Amino acid sequence: MGGKHAEGSAMSDDDAQRLRRPSWRDPRLGVGVLLVAASVALGSWAVARADETVDVLMTVGALTPGDRLEDAQLVSHPVRPDGEITDTYLPAASSVPDDAVVIRVVGAGELVPAAAIASATDVALRPVVVPLPGSVPNGVAKGALVDLWLTATLRPGQAADADLDAPRLLAEQLVVADLLEGESLFAAAGGSAVQVLVPQAELPTVLAALSGEGEIVVVPVPGGAP
Repeated sequence: MGGKHAEGSAMSDDDAQRLRRPSWRDPRLGVGVLLVAASVALGSWAVARADETVDVLMTVGALTPGDRLEDAQLVSHPVRPDGEITDTYLPAASSVPDDAVVIRVVGAGELVPAAAIASATDVALRPVVVPLPGSVPNGVAKGALVDLWLTATLRPGQAADADLDAPRLLAEQLVVADLLEGESLFAAAGGSAVQVLVPQAELPTVLAALSGEGEIVVVPVPGGAP
């Protein structure tokens, strides 16, 4: 009987030890407080970080090489302050020189890359207007890529069954800078015209074809839309 009573008393003491309120000196209590504080601080930082953004410039319409940034229609677009993004794209608050132009195609609704902006003297392309006999072909738009082909036409007095030179490629992968509708002074009567950007080295060939007797055909490059 005495042994059972002693065993019961020992179990009661163990239970009491486990249920005893921890003292402020207990290191486990300090560790728990630190973990809770760290969790709260991390959560607050994450919420604040999620709401933090910086503004960069975004295009409304497509821009092509030679377009002045000052004249372009741009809007501010908020992005997360990621180092790669803010270093890659042009901040909305940045100041650019008056002669700053785009040196590559920037599509509509695209963030403006800082590397796409330079001085007008860095653009090694020249705009050339190519008249079209009819409407602008499908797939030809500002910023799109086109090829120019020269096709032979019958000269006055030449027989209809005369052998004509095969079409030849004048220039390829040219950027469309603008579309000129039929009422424009540059467009052919009742037709339209396309302004393309031609590398200086290819200017003589293209200009000679424009002043010749053949017809220049504008062919869209598949997948070349901005």
